Amino acid sequence: MAHFKEVSQQSGLHPKPAGLVLQYGTAGFRTNANQLDHIMFRMGLLATLRSKKTKATIGVMVTASHNPEEDNGVKLIDPMGEMLTSSWEGYGTQLANTEQEELLTTLKDIVEKEAIDMSHEANVFVGKDTRSSSASLSQAVLDGIKALGGHSKDYGLVTTPQLHYMVCCQNTQGKYGDATLEGYYSKLSQAFSQLAKNASNRTDDQKHLRVDGANGIGAIKVRELESHLKKDLQLSIFNDGSRGKLNHQCGADFVKVQQKLPIGIKINPGDRCCSFDGDADRIVYYYTDSKGHFHLLDGDKIATLISSFLKELLNEAGLDLKIAVVQTAYANGSSTYYLENTMKVIVRCTKTGVKHLHHAAQEFDIGVYFEANGHGTVLFSRGAEGKIQQLAADTNINDERKKAAFLLQNTINIINQTVGDAISDMLLIEAILAIKGMTVQQWDTIYSDLPNRQLKVKVSDRRVIETTDAERRAVTPAGLQDAIDDLVKKYKQARSFVRPSGTEDVVRVYAEADTQENADALAHEVSLAVYGLAGGVGDEPKPLQ
Repeated sequence: MAHFKEVSQQSGLHPKPAGLVLQYGTAGFRTNANQLDHIMFRMGLLATLRSKKTKATIGVMVTASHNPEEDNGVKLIDPMGEMLTSSWEGYGTQLANTEQEELLTTLKDIVEKEAIDMSHEANVFVGKDTRSSSASLSQAVLDGIKALGGHSKDYGLVTTPQLHYMVCCQNTQGKYGDATLEGYYSKLSQAFSQLAKNASNRTDDQKHLRVDGANGIGAIKVRELESHLKKDLQLSIFNDGSRGKLNHQCGADFVKVQQKLPIGIKINPGDRCCSFDGDADRIVYYYTDSKGHFHLLDGDKIATLISSFLKELLNEAGLDLKIAVVQTAYANGSSTYYLENTMKVIVRCTKTGVKHLHHAAQEFDIGVYFEANGHGTVLFSRGAEGKIQQLAADTNINDERKKAAFLLQNTINIINQTVGDAISDMLLIEAILAIKGMTVQQWDTIYSDLPNRQLKVKVSDRRVIETTDAERRAVTPAGLQDAIDDLVKKYKQARSFVRPSGTEDVVRVYAEADTQENADALAHEVSLAVYGLAGGVGDEPKPLQ
């Protein structure tokens, strides 16, 4: 096996620090960039094996998303542009933690277990974000691919969703689109232009959007998109990477968690703004009112806007398709109430993590999913797409149905169905607001969020907490769920749940109620229950000031 000999020689150039243990999680590997060279080389190997196994092109993205600049990470992309299948995440962890001298044995084990024909060709697409460490780390990935005799295509600087898109285009033989950046921009901008034609008399102010690029790759790619948009949308880009530090006091995660404006952005009351995260797969919107108060429109508000728009179009088109919104337990109770009772849309709750949401959304004709952090997209089943295309081509229908079918067709084209995509989501939101003639304030008043609070409690072992009902109820330790139920009864419109962190020995507490004071009090009382019943360590949780 000549390739294994090559791996043996090359792996010495990417040595593993002895004793270092890392795990392939939902977001792949993420840690300080200095610890990742061997991981990158080995993920190049794994992607090559995955390509041989699936007989398809696989993607490898070098990014740490919303993490600080000194971190980096890597994730693999499966053939349809989706995240790496769970069964292979274990191989990722195994390869990452194998000591140098055992590497070939581990590789051969994977080949044997998966019955991989090593004579098959392998193709891997590689992309990276703007971190200073990304160039050398993506080179290590390319070295890994080459060592196992795989073919690679290096896309250089791209957003994470763009690489997902390229992989899907390649493996659908161009049916999903052209696997180039030009193809991506053309598809999205043409769909946006068609949708924008249905907006009446917009002023330049209404076409204007302020974008916080988190000093990352998103800022560069929005600049590239701009020339394709003609005059349909006017963008002012802040935190474009020319001065500030990646994700530092800017970006979607900062804005969502801190509930305030990013640095480097100047706005007037009512100005429409959005923030991307570091690799442009999340987006949140916001504005300030005449009193200077900050208003956030997060993933829940985005999902509500998009699903309302789609539901109205389906009604106008006379199409009987099942549309659902997929949320997690963190979705604000007001959004769930509005969707179920006002919009009459099916709401499905799943465990936290994009993979779970994506999977649940696939069960419907149209599945809209967004995490509160702004990561999300819309999935159309093949059957739903077929019915929409068929209706759009029907010459015997009235103008209202034809127009609705045309709008649905272009909505499908503007959406990146492979994964949450800040650029694609931004264009869809802008198109919907334009068509509906809505301001950001009017969008915000669709419903009012219930006040909420999130806290963390340190415990000696997070595994003592097991949950059910999409993480909304605790099964163990005994007595904890009863205690939470009793506490919730003390407050109006209240709800609370606890879940173990996926990465550290802490338990996350979420509470909402009719006032901020009550939400804070409930969160604190539930924290005390967790501390007492689930093995809290350190000081007892203190009341919020």
